[in-house]
Amino acid sequence: MSLSSLSRLTLAAALIVSLGSAASAENREVTVTNASSAAMIEFFASNTGTNNWEEDILGVDVLAVGEAVDVNIDDGSGDCVFDFKATFEDGSSAVMGNVNVCEISQFDFTD
Repeated sequence: MSLSSLSRLTLAAALIVSLGSAASAENREVTVTNASSAAMIEFFASNTGTNNWEEDILGVDVLAVGEAVDVNIDDGSGDCVFDFKATFEDGSSAVMGNVNVCEISQFDFTD
């Protein structure tokens, strides 16, 4: 094998590795807006492949009506599809399944 062929193989292998890394490094930053009529007291984003809600992303914070928060929705799995759940001050909750966080940058919870 010539040096030129070896260089091309090395370059091709490097491109394949970098393309694979780019797919798993997609942007998962989503601005979540509370467009409902009650304060949001909990927000969960769980990979659709799980049966449990992950930890409350808001923690002790409350998202008032009309407020927004930027969230990096990345559980380390490389997946893009998540289920969202919000719980509100009035006792109601909303669930939205199959949200592709690699394709959206904004998500609004409404009544």
